[in-house]
Amino acid sequence: MPNPASVEIDPAIVPERIAPDAVIHAGCRLRGASTSVGPGSVLGAETPLTIEDSQLGANVELKGGYVAGSVFLDGANVGSGAHIRAGTLLEEEANGAHTVGLKQTILLPFVTLGSLINFCDVLMAGGTSRKNHSEVGSSFIHFNYTPHQDKATPSLLGDVPRGVFLDRAPIFLGGQGGLVGPLRLGFGCVTPAGSVLRRDAADDGMLVGPAVAAAGIRRYDASTYRGAQRVWQNNLTYIGNLVALREWYRHVRSLFMTGVYERFCLDGALRLLDGALKERLKRLDEWVAKLKGSAERLRADGESRHLAECEAQERIVHGWTAARMRVANPMLGEVERERFVQELIAARAGRDYLPLLPALPEAVKLTGRAWLQSLVESTLRAGEE
Repeated sequence: MPNPASVEIDPAIVPERIAPDAVIHAGCRLRGASTSVGPGSVLGAETPLTIEDSQLGANVELKGGYVAGSVFLDGANVGSGAHIRAGTLLEEEANGAHTVGLKQTILLPFVTLGSLINFCDVLMAGGTSRKNHSEVGSSFIHFNYTPHQDKATPSLLGDVPRGVFLDRAPIFLGGQGGLVGPLRLGFGCVTPAGSVLRRDAADDGMLVGPAVAAAGIRRYDASTYRGAQRVWQNNLTYIGNLVALREWYRHVRSLFMTGVYERFCLDGALRLLDGALKERLKRLDEWVAKLKGSAERLRADGESRHLAECEAQERIVHGWTAARMRVANPMLGEVERERFVQELIAARAGRDYLPLLPALPEAVKLTGRAWLQSLVESTLRAGEE
């Protein structure tokens, strides 16, 4: 830090939470008692940077912009003009170029974002290394706000039970495109540049072309929903994956994140994942409240072609109160978890997290995937019972 007077440090920050060899360039502001900056990290190399209540691992580069309520693990980086808000987690070597907007965004290792991107309310996995990574092309948008004025729109690209083992094909989203959430894509899927996707493609290895919206002008009632069951299922699946990732951090990541700055990041990530779950439940609360009025209007309409949709919406509305309690507290698969953790420890042989996971014996991975998938399925069952 060659010119300390040009840097603003919140008095609430504990000096020991800032690594001595971190480089903090002129014009940077560090705020919030929970902020920590790991060794070798470089802040504000291109433009001024503000960080609030965020945790950075080792060798993180944030080149300029605004970051709040976020966690960056070792080697993660973003370019200048970043606008990164609460609920954002970039795992090892995940990165973005300039002018990237993120909120409630989770990128597993190596996922790469181009420039001029808005990618809020997304969990993305895929890829095996920095050379073989999931990619989002420049000028890409995740559309996460609907004409119904709700945000029950999280999109799951890849998944947690398989993605954490870093052995899946990368996902490629062509630039100047978008996804209309809530949407699911499988590993290895490719979307052409300029495509706006509106339909799920949950199978792996698909070339996914856009579904073109019907042309013409016609009456539209934004207070009435269609396709509620798909929105419901995609939200439950997303929540199940958040639960799986939270438990992964509690029982697996914690074995590896034992250094001082790693512990700050682990604590921050666990808080963040708890907050992400609360965010998704809050958005579902709002959506279900709107769905109640939608179902009543469809029922009053009396048209037989709306009957199945009306009944689906009524089932969701009537079951939500009980389902919400179960979704927020799913069964955690303790037996499967303990078996996997013991197998992982036996196979570790001193290796670090990134090289270890893809190299695990397939039988060990199978146990781990079964445990994590059981959490996802438990969440889905909780929502449907």
